[in-house]
Amino acid sequence: MLKKLNLIECADAFVGSDQFKKGISGGQKKRVAIGVELISNPHILIFDEPTSGLDSHNALVIMRLLGKLAK
Repeated sequence: MLKKLNLIECADAFVGSDQFKKGISGGQKKRVAIGVELISNPHILIFDEPTSGLDSHNALVIMRLLGKLAK
């Protein structure tokens, strides 16, 4: 899932924020949240603007992945 969501580079990174430790970016947080939902193997997924806050490349990655899963 890390590879599919383009998250390999932050696999061991801190998720969240702390005044002493830098966390992952906002786009990475969005992709992590989507990945968490996908690995739970739900029967249905409802997304509200899944690509907002993502750059065009990662938005395309997310939409292609969701399209493949829908099929």
